[in-house]
Amino acid sequence: MSPSATAPQADGRLLEVDALRGFALLGILVVNITAFASAYYGLGVPDPGFGRPLDLAVRALVSLLFETKFYLLFSFLFGYSFTLQLASAERARVAFVPRFRRRLMGLAVLGALHAVLLYYGDILLIYALLGALLLQLRHLAPQSALRIAVALVLTSAAAWLLIGLAITLAGQQLDLPALLAQAQRATLAYRGDAADVIAQRWRELTEDVWFVVVFVQGPSALAMFLAGLAAGKLHALSALPGRPTVLWRIVLGCLPPGLAGALCYSYGSLWLGSSGLALVALGIGLATAPLLSASYVAMLLLAVRTGPGRRLAARLAPLGQMALSNYLLQSLLCAFIFTGYGLGLIGHLAPLPVLLLALTIYAAQLPLSAWWMRRHAYGPVEWLLRAVTYAQWPAWRRPLPDGDVAR
Repeated sequence: MSPSATAPQADGRLLEVDALRGFALLGILVVNITAFASAYYGLGVPDPGFGRPLDLAVRALVSLLFETKFYLLFSFLFGYSFTLQLASAERARVAFVPRFRRRLMGLAVLGALHAVLLYYGDILLIYALLGALLLQLRHLAPQSALRIAVALVLTSAAAWLLIGLAITLAGQQLDLPALLAQAQRATLAYRGDAADVIAQRWRELTEDVWFVVVFVQGPSALAMFLAGLAAGKLHALSALPGRPTVLWRIVLGCLPPGLAGALCYSYGSLWLGSSGLALVALGIGLATAPLLSASYVAMLLLAVRTGPGRRLAARLAPLGQMALSNYLLQSLLCAFIFTGYGLGLIGHLAPLPVLLLALTIYAAQLPLSAWWMRRHAYGPVEWLLRAVTYAQWPAWRRPLPDGDVAR
């Protein structure tokens, strides 16, 4: 019989949830570091400094397998963890709503600081805002939550597809020289001093990024919140590892259309960036990205049924237990490497070294997280957020078994 993957860890946490969250951090880092490394990212124009076949192949790989997929997984886990927090409050017979509202306010402050100081693509602030909606929808039945989630994804995807078709039929084109000039100005600003970097972050947040967050990421993130809410109420992540047939059906049913949609999205983002057809490809990608994300979840849960897969999950779990700290640490490191805060290497590294750098950072976070979680009950930022949530200081060090001494 395969190793059971349904039992909680000694501290009551689910290995599957923490491992999936740790896995999601890899995809988020691979995408985010691409944005740090090039001011051309997201503008719909290729970086003229890196147009070799190898550069394009790496960019295609990242857009195919990572972009628009891993923040969905992170959002799903946010919704799933919401149900665990709700159940915990019910067991403790404490008021959940005031506690969760304080948590959202803490997330909002962290997100605003993160967006302005480190990374314009911050997701924490939108999580805080959408979390308030999730709080209002917490009583939804799983079936209703899933129906709304599907409707949100399909409506958002259809809107972008229709907009792209309208632009294409009208013969409109993006102003390519203006976009190139915008990227060049941004590159110079990010190579400047701290004031230049912060000013550029603010410009991008107020002029461009808010639109993408609200009309692209927002609907999809809320949909995944609701999918996670439904899955949490059904205890899916603790039950599914014991049902391999269902997991294989998810993989076989979701992986092919998910990859097909990802191919459309990747082609559009790399080679149709200055036309309305790129928005058509975006619409297709938005509609199918949840399927690819679901296949990732199913494949990891299948892997956890094996001895090597469970050992891998155990290595990923500490990273996921302090996911917020690791997410912010990733941004801090990337800001130091690519902006005037430190080395100012934006625009200097080709896609392959950037990808290898992401893998190196992630590999370093694995043992660092394991070391930290052996000694502490929470990650440093999780500890602070928990203090805000519970309105009291939580334990800093992890309690030691009887007879052990602190090292």
